[in-house]
Amino acid sequence: MELTSTSFLVTLIVVTVLAMLALLLLWNRIPEPGWLRWPARVLMIGLCQLTAICVVAASINGGYGLYASWDDLLGTDTGPASAMTGPPPGRARFTQGGDGTQSVYFRGSRSKLAGQVTVWTPPEYGAPGAERTRFPVLVLLHGYPGSPRTWIDLGDMPGSLDRLVRAGASHPFIVVIPELYPGGMNTDCANIGPHRVADWLGQDVPDLVARNFRTLRRPEGWGLLGVSTGGFCAAKLPLQFPKAFRAGAALDPDPLAGDPAVLSDPAVRERNSPMWLLARTKHADTGLFLATSAQDKDSPPAQLRVFARAAKGTGVRVRTLVRPHGGHNFQTWRGMYPEALGWLSTEIPPPGSGRPGTAADAEDRE
Repeated sequence: MELTSTSFLVTLIVVTVLAMLALLLLWNRIPEPGWLRWPARVLMIGLCQLTAICVVAASINGGYGLYASWDDLLGTDTGPASAMTGPPPGRARFTQGGDGTQSVYFRGSRSKLAGQVTVWTPPEYGAPGAERTRFPVLVLLHGYPGSPRTWIDLGDMPGSLDRLVRAGASHPFIVVIPELYPGGMNTDCANIGPHRVADWLGQDVPDLVARNFRTLRRPEGWGLLGVSTGGFCAAKLPLQFPKAFRAGAALDPDPLAGDPAVLSDPAVRERNSPMWLLARTKHADTGLFLATSAQDKDSPPAQLRVFARAAKGTGVRVRTLVRPHGGHNFQTWRGMYPEALGWLSTEIPPPGSGRPGTAADAEDRE
């Protein structure tokens, strides 16, 4: 049972209610001797308190996305900080999931990293007559800690996207949810030693998806949507890989000049930041959507204004959104989906018969 699932929370509530009923029914029915009664009553009270605390903790975790899985909570998802093994490149096989998604565990040929990649195709993809139609791609980048399941369990994806498509507020996209921290190390999507996460996201994952699905050509038909640390990456990757992504939407991104808590080396941190990349961008055909709330201290509105001013003259199109209320959590980010996905649908073309994405399209400046 998943840590963030509704069934887990409901189970905890039921157990709490049963514990309280047991306390009421058994309080005066504990048999002799008398010295046994009080310890037994104390244990029953403790059980009621423990289950109630678990309900509150699970509810808070579900609202704020503190831990996305049991592995996150128990600290068992951090493997060795090195390149991981996996199937040989080009032999990845997707398996169908019960929620309509397809998943594969594969090793990238450039990054030499391996991890899980989940893909969802919209209903239009399999509709009669769409066999030759190619679709735009939306890559979802989760925060830290987190996993691809974070978008499904807490982010209401791809359900929210599908509802916006039905309402005519967004294009149908092929949704790609890659593991953001293969090897268990957060590098702010940078190439650090053997942790070549930039190459994993900017080259290997797009190549994998383009080989296995009917995608539009890169970069015109490819965009990103990220939250928190994933938002930082969604702002950075279109600047770093302009031949892979045309647009990125960053919701409550981490510091756009780089986070010292992640990359301690000032030079490395600077060269892997959206601000540094933006200053070296000229005549780009790139769009960035930056959103936050006035109450979010982790992603203050001031940094969005600074970034938008710095973008003038670079060719990078920047749109900002500042909500008056909201925290650093999926409740706030889900409320930003209509603006973010609507904007992405103006930057990225709808499904069509354009040229397919190929491995050669992923060549970049790295």
